[in-house]
Amino acid sequence: MTDPQTLTDDEALEARAYEAFDRGDLAEASRHFGELLKRQPDARHLHYMQGLTHKYLRDWPTSLEHNLRAQALSDEVNESSAWNAGIAATALGDWAQARAQWRACGIRIPEGEGPIDGDFGLVSIRLNPWGDGETVFARRIDVVRARLLNVPLPESGHRLFDIVLHDGASTGQRQLSDGGTVNVFNALARLEPSDFRTFVAFVSCDSPDDMEALSAATLPGIGYVEDWTASITHYCLRCSYGAPHRHEDQADEDWSPDRNLGIGAQSRAAVVRLLQDWARAAPGRSVEGIEEREVEASEPADGHVWWRGAEDDEDEDEDEGPGS
Repeated sequence: MTDPQTLTDDEALEARAYEAFDRGDLAEASRHFGELLKRQPDARHLHYMQGLTHKYLRDWPTSLEHNLRAQALSDEVNESSAWNAGIAATALGDWAQARAQWRACGIRIPEGEGPIDGDFGLVSIRLNPWGDGETVFARRIDVVRARLLNVPLPESGHRLFDIVLHDGASTGQRQLSDGGTVNVFNALARLEPSDFRTFVAFVSCDSPDDMEALSAATLPGIGYVEDWTASITHYCLRCSYGAPHRHEDQADEDWSPDRNLGIGAQSRAAVVRLLQDWARAAPGRSVEGIEEREVEASEPADGHVWWRGAEDDEDEDEDEGPGS
């Protein structure tokens, strides 16, 4: 180990910069890397670290600036800085720059100008990774943009069909019902809010066939109906919304008649019509309540290393969302 007393001023400052970054104190890390760059303006690795720091600060212009500078100071393509530059350019809507960065990384993208619109596969997205870390499935339409396919909890501040910006490094894998797996990526920002609002509905029905009928029902303005009853296990959803019900031990039962639904829809009227039509279609079906909450997505706090993979934070307990 290097004796701190033998370090130069620049070496000591760089050590403090990396230490601040490693503990999640991004504002402090940015100050230290910025001071170092005043002294060493052509240090490629310092530009890279400043670009990385500002990616996690979600300061996209500064991140793009330093990642491009890091590339300019390199004799060959550095994929790490190219990926981070591509993420920042995508966040800024600088599609020419984003396309140039993906091509530099050897990624095949559709021809054309403007936003990339393709099919880059199914993934799992961790919303608000600096918070509860709810995970939902999504379809990538771009190298780092994905459209949400699950109805997120209202508390996430996200909606069904939102287009989100996600990080380039996978933080784990998630199993599919067919036994396959998909990569999990941290969401960095919501780029395009969906017009499908989130409604929470409480219904009762006698059998799984009743729920299958509701899930298969279609109506203009309805995007998707999810049965959250089994997937949300960390708290009682009905209690959180003040919906009247009884707590019963159903561990030995095959079916619970009380169902909690997440519905992505464009209007409350569409939800009301869907549920009323469903309830009238067969005996034993009832609608007990329809709720809607609009919540702003949370912001990351300094001092939390939220970008690390789950395997690096084994002691951290995450809530899994309705897409689990």
